[in-house]
Amino acid sequence: MSAAHYIQHHLTNLQYDLVHHTLGSGGGFWTLNLDTLMISWFLGVVFLFSFRWAAVKVVEGVPGRWQNCVEVLVEFANTQVKETFHCEDRLVASLGLTIFVWVFLMNFMDLLPVDLLPNAMKALGVPYLRAVPTADPNLTFGLSLSVFVLLLVYGFNFKGFKGFFKELLCEPFSMWVFPINLTLKLVEECAKPLSLALRLFGNLYAGELIFILIALLPWQAQWLLGGPWAIFHILIIVLQAFIFMMLTIVYLSMAKSGH
Repeated sequence: MSAAHYIQHHLTNLQYDLVHHTLGSGGGFWTLNLDTLMISWFLGVVFLFSFRWAAVKVVEGVPGRWQNCVEVLVEFANTQVKETFHCEDRLVASLGLTIFVWVFLMNFMDLLPVDLLPNAMKALGVPYLRAVPTADPNLTFGLSLSVFVLLLVYGFNFKGFKGFFKELLCEPFSMWVFPINLTLKLVEECAKPLSLALRLFGNLYAGELIFILIALLPWQAQWLLGGPWAIFHILIIVLQAFIFMMLTIVYLSMAKSGH
């Protein structure tokens, strides 16, 4: 296998064509990236059940290690919401916690050895597998568009029909130039999901590609370069999960408040 073929193979998703009902790669619009869906769902289930287990097994007094970890994460998400909203909001706090932990788990897949999961699935007859869901723009845009819909719901819910469309058409200038106001508002709102999705995708795609390039080197050089990059990448995967969570909270706070 040449270097170009090796890189291309590791950057190819396992796809299912909904039109022709075929499994492979290179499908058109009506295709599902099965590896992205399966790994993200699996990590989501692990997150839900592990946190549920900590809640069921909670004890007073001295907590265990896992309970202590969950309590720290819950308090961390709740604190961010309090500081941004200046009040408690269970929905937004739960959303922030979910985004941070789930995105972190998906980012963490980038620290697994490059050939580990693809070779394991190849032994089972699966030709392709990308192990990092957040390196797939379909998933990052799915997350950001979900947040975007929630922004619209929050804005309409707190401002009402009149307040929502008043901000849309009459600000920042007067209502007599509402086409300009509407254009500026649409650009502002569309930039939010776009920046959320592309920031997360770009950072994880770059990290995945660097690990693949390091894997092409002789094994002695792989440890020399891969070790420091993996340590640095730990900061990146945590930071990207935190940024996605914080921007979601900030955007929801902006949707709730006035112009």
